[in-house]
This record gives sequence, C-alpha cells and structure tokens, in this order.
Amino acid sequence: MNYITIALQCIVAISILNVWLVQNKKATQWRGGNATTIIEEFEVYGLPVWMCYVIGTLKVLFALGLIAAIWYPELKEPSAIGLAVLLMGSIAMHIKISDPIKKSFPAFLFLCMCVYIAFSDKIVLS
Repeated sequence: MNYITIALQCIVAISILNVWLVQNKKATQWRGGNATTIIEEFEVYGLPVWMCYVIGTLKVLFALGLIAAIWYPELKEPSAIGLAVLLMGSIAMHIKISDPIKKSFPAFLFLCMCVYIAFSDKIVLS
C-alpha cells in the first residue's frame, strides 16, 4: 500500500468534489474568463450547458472512483486516467480563450497528480 498515492487520491478527489458540488455557484480566481459559476464558465468556453452536466457528472464519478480505489485498487487507474483526460480538456479551454496561465495552474497540478496516481504502481524508484 503506497500512502503517498492514497494521499494524492484523497487530495484530488476531495478537491474535484469541492469544485463541482460545493463551489460550483461561487466565483473563484480560477474560473475561465470572467465567469462566476461553472455554468457561466462553460458558456465563456463556447460549450453548451448540457456539456457542463456531462463533464461534471464524469468528474464526480471519477473522483468517487479515486476514493473507492483505496479499497478497490482496480478503480485507481481508470479513474485517474479519466480525470487526467478531462483535466487536459480544462487546460485546453483556458488556452482557447487566452486566459492567463495562472488560471490553468490547478488543472495542470491535478493532471500531474492523476498521471502519478494512474502509473504509481509502474514507477520504480531506486
């Protein structure tokens, strides 16, 4: 059992759940453009509102998968890779609308964590 990986799983999962379930209607410094809610952010990106619900549902499911993976390790890799793909999309949307790089930082940081989580069993440190 790798406690660093488990800690990262918890950090990523709790952060994603916080953004999508608690902070979704609140303005933050990380929102794209001048959006104050997640729905507004998707509109700024030129994406339909239904896509916000699809992406949000997937992110919440993958985040819950990371938590469940503590007890069911077979969920770890698909959940982390799924989140990594969605986080790459987040970064691409910030770039699309020419946001300052600072706004992409959380997505990039969590992307790095997800890649580590997904492949931590394959990483050999000697």
